[in-house]
Amino acid sequence: MKQNIVEKILSAHLREGTLGGGGEIGLRIDQTLTQDATGTMAYLQFEAMGLKEIKTDLSVSYVDHNTVQVGFENSDDHKYLQSVAAKYSVIYSRPGNGICHQVHLERFGKPGTTLLGSDSHTPTGGGIGQVAMGAGGLDVAVAMGGGLFYTAAPKVYLVRLAGELGPWVSAKDVVLKMLELLTTKGNVGVMLEYGGPGVKKLSVPQRATIANMGAEMGVTTSVFPSDSVTRKFLKAQGREADWTGLKADRGAKYARVIDLDLSSLEPLAACPHSPGIIKKISELEGKPVDQVCIGSCTNSSYKDMMTVSLIMKGRKVNPDVSLGVAPGSRQVLQLMARKGALSDLLDSGARILESACGFCIGNHFSPKSGAVSLRTSNRNFEARSGTADAQIYLVSPEVAAVAALTGKFTDPRKAGIEYPAVKEPASFLADDSMFIKPSPGGAMTAVSRGPNIGEPPRNEKMPEKLSGAVMIVVGDKITTDHIMPAGARLKYRSNVPKYAQFVFENVDGGFPKRCLESKAAGAHNIIVAGESYGQGSSREHAAMCPMYLGVKAVVAKSFERIHAANLLNFGIAPLTFKNPADYSGIQSGDKLTCADWRAAAAEGKPVLLKNERTGASIECVCALSARQRAILTSGGLLNHTTGK
Repeated sequence: MKQNIVEKILSAHLREGTLGGGGEIGLRIDQTLTQDATGTMAYLQFEAMGLKEIKTDLSVSYVDHNTVQVGFENSDDHKYLQSVAAKYSVIYSRPGNGICHQVHLERFGKPGTTLLGSDSHTPTGGGIGQVAMGAGGLDVAVAMGGGLFYTAAPKVYLVRLAGELGPWVSAKDVVLKMLELLTTKGNVGVMLEYGGPGVKKLSVPQRATIANMGAEMGVTTSVFPSDSVTRKFLKAQGREADWTGLKADRGAKYARVIDLDLSSLEPLAACPHSPGIIKKISELEGKPVDQVCIGSCTNSSYKDMMTVSLIMKGRKVNPDVSLGVAPGSRQVLQLMARKGALSDLLDSGARILESACGFCIGNHFSPKSGAVSLRTSNRNFEARSGTADAQIYLVSPEVAAVAALTGKFTDPRKAGIEYPAVKEPASFLADDSMFIKPSPGGAMTAVSRGPNIGEPPRNEKMPEKLSGAVMIVVGDKITTDHIMPAGARLKYRSNVPKYAQFVFENVDGGFPKRCLESKAAGAHNIIVAGESYGQGSSREHAAMCPMYLGVKAVVAKSFERIHAANLLNFGIAPLTFKNPADYSGIQSGDKLTCADWRAAAAEGKPVLLKNERTGASIECVCALSARQRAILTSGGLLNHTTGK
C-alpha cells in the first residue's frame, strides 16, 4: 500500500486503532520533552501515578520559560525539576542552554520518530522529519511511563511547494501565508505534510519555523521529508548517524492538496490580535514602531541571528525603537560570539536577551502602553506581551531588523540594504556541557520540594446529575492565555490554589470568586464559549485551575485539540452545541441542568441541557471514544490511571 510520510511514521508506532478509520489511535512515543512552565506539574503527576521509571528512548526536561528569577518560586521549581530528572533518568537542560524546541532540533531530533512535548510548539520537530506533537503535561507523563498517546486518526493535507524564496522573503512568510489560507480554526485532526520540489530549497531551520507555527493553525503537527538537506544538518551537528531517509511513496493519497509557489511570496505580518490576521508589509508601510523583539522558538536559529546581525552591522537602532535580540540556544549564542555578531548587535544599540522564551510569554521586555511591537515569535494574543493595550505584529527577522533601523514598517526590499547571504556552517559547535545526563545511583536522589510546590489536584467522579450555573459566557477564539495568564503569573504553576485566583484575569477578574462561592453552595460551574475554544498553549492549567474552581463542563461551538484533551484529563466535560444557534440563548448566571448527563456521557448519547431561565432544551454532543468516556466518568486521567 502506498503511504505518505505521516502514514509511514504513524503506522510504525501504531499500537491501537486504525489510521483510516477516523477514530482514536494509540501511538508509542519515542521521545518526550517538557519545559519548566508545564514540566513541574507533569513530573508531579508522573510521581502521583506511581510510575517508577522512564520507558521512552529519550526524555528531556528543559528550563527555558521562567528563567527570570523574581521571588523564590521559579528557582524552587527548577531545583525540583533537576532533582526529579536525576531520580528518574531524564536529561536535564539547565537554564541558559536555550529554548526547548531549538535545542531539541539541534541535539536530539531524529527523523522517523515520534516526539511528544508539554508545549504546543513541539511540532517544530517536524522540520527534521519527526511526528512531533504538543500535549498536556499529564499525557506526557503517561507517555514517559510507557503509556500510549491517544489522538484522532488524522486527515493528512499535502502542501506542495514549488519555486524558491526571493531575497528578503523568509520561512516566516511561508507559514504566515499558510495561516492566511487555513486560518486559525477548523483544522482539528489535520496533519500537514510538506512536499514538492520547493522543499529542497529550504534548510532544516527554515522547515522548523514553518512546522512551529502550524500550531497556530490548530493542526496536530506538520512534517517535512528527511532528505539530503536533513542529512547535511545532522552531519553539521555531529549526528549523521541519526539520519534516516524519509519520503512519501509515489501515488500516496492525501485528503487535500495545497499548492504554494515560494517565488510568489512577499514579506507579510500577522496583525493584532491573532496570528491569522495577515497583511502584506507593503500595506503597513510607514506605520511607526516602538519596539522590536527578535528570537523565540520560531525564529532564533543561527541563520536568523546572523542575518539580523549583518543587517544591523555598521548601523544604529532608531532612537524611538527598543530592540531586544534573544538567540534560541547557547549553541547559536556561542557561534555568534565567535563570529563577532554579538559585537555588531551591541554596536547597533540592540539589547542581548537570554536564550529563553521571556518576551514571547510576556515574562519580561513588555512594551510601553499602547506600543506597536514587531516580534518574530508565534503568538500575538491580546495582553500576552504583558501590556494589555499593546499592538503586537508577527514578522520575519528581516522585517523586524529593518524596522528597528527605520523606526517604522518598511518593506525590506525597498530599504536600500543589500540582502545578507548567510550559509549554515559545515560544523556547528556541539557543546553539551549544559545538559545534566543520568548517572549511576541517580535513583537515590532526594527530590527537592519548595514551599510553592503542591500536590496535583484531583477531581471527584463525574456527578450523576448536572445542576450548574453559567459562570461566564465568552466569544470565539478564546485562547489558553485568556483562560490562564502567562508571564509573571506562571511562577504559581506548581501551586494550583494560588494560580486559580487568576483564571480569566484579563477577561473577567471576578470569575474565580464567583466560582468558589458557587462551589461552596454545592453547584456545578459551567463555562459557555463560541468557536475554537482553547487556542494556543498546551498549558493544562487552563483546565486544571477551572477544575479546582468547580467547573464541571464547558459548552462550546467547537474546541481546539489539546485543550479538549486537557479538559477530559481533568474530568471536565467538553460539550459541543449540536445547534450553534443555541449559544446566543444563554446568559451568564443561567442555570443549566441535566438529570442523566453522566449516563449519557458514559453511553455516548447526546446530553440534553435545560435552561431553567428560558425553559429551552439544548442538545449537546459529547463525542468521545470509549476510553475517553471512562476517563471523564472517573473524574479525570489521574483517577482513571490509579483507580482512585
